[in-house]
Amino acid sequence: MRIVVAMSGGVDSSVAAALLVEGGHDVIGLSMQLYDQQQGDRRFGTCCTLDDLSDARRVAHHLGIPHYIVNLEDRFAETVLADFVREYARGRTPIPCVHCNSVLKFDVLLERAVGLGADAVATGHYARIETGPDGRFRLFRGLDTTKDQGYFLFGLTQAQLARAQFPVGALRKADVRRLAHARGISVAQKPDSQEICFVPDGDYAAVVERHLAGDRRGLVVGGDGRVLGRHDGVHRFTIGQRKGLGIATGEALFVVGLDAERKTVTVGPRSALDRPVFTVSRVNWIAGAAPFAPVRAEVQIRHRHAAAAAVVVPGAAETARVEFDLPQAAVTPGQAAVFYAGDEILGGGWID
Repeated sequence: MRIVVAMSGGVDSSVAAALLVEGGHDVIGLSMQLYDQQQGDRRFGTCCTLDDLSDARRVAHHLGIPHYIVNLEDRFAETVLADFVREYARGRTPIPCVHCNSVLKFDVLLERAVGLGADAVATGHYARIETGPDGRFRLFRGLDTTKDQGYFLFGLTQAQLARAQFPVGALRKADVRRLAHARGISVAQKPDSQEICFVPDGDYAAVVERHLAGDRRGLVVGGDGRVLGRHDGVHRFTIGQRKGLGIATGEALFVVGLDAERKTVTVGPRSALDRPVFTVSRVNWIAGAAPFAPVRAEVQIRHRHAAAAAVVVPGAAETARVEFDLPQAAVTPGQAAVFYAGDEILGGGWID
């Protein structure tokens, strides 16, 4: 089978490629160039850099497979960066890695793979795919729960899963590094990227402000509407934030609401963060269609959130209502809510 491997230059995708080569497949390495490396006003972190592209090419040469770089600068700017800026400007907190994974790594790379006569696209994600008794593809968390990336893949469709492979999904990270070392792969001990590639220093506001115009200053208010201070833009805040509020009241306050139109940041006590119910839109069900009745599930509202028991009630027009058994803190508009049944990913959507 001819398989295209999305090679990031990291150890996971490198070992994925190696395992496929050893399995007798015709493997082609593709790396994504996501931004103009020469632009001085863009400082990217430890993901998708020139060094990463060089590492990927070096590994491909070591494995004896062809390697190509795909220029996705425009698609990245349109689908990932633009959405990131737009969401923060609306007072929401986006998660760009989901768009990058579902739109670029699978949608676009699958197009390239078909052009190369390939049957599948493989990545180094820690996730697993199985085929159910009805012939539909099912998506599961990676075996290594500390590295599981299934949360970022809830947007995959049956058509994409039919052509997707995750060769390291049933391995633990330590085993992946050992396999890389045993095969002489140069990136065996390369550190994992822990950041959003276009926000290497964690300064989200600076990225947003480079793409926005106008005065975005407004007021910080309490739950009763009392003015407590001023701010330089709602894009500088997220639900649940405690530090950097710019106010001194003698009590612990958290961001509990953001209103981009009125330019207000509402703060309140920790208890005000708890939410028993919320809605999601642009819902994708891995099975390909929404269930006909409410579903018992565990729902994860952030990448590091421990999934909590809930009932998911499917709605019209790709929406759903999530009713937690116990209220959860900091349900944040713009983040992904992913539905699980044990380790299986049922689907997910975007928190309204």
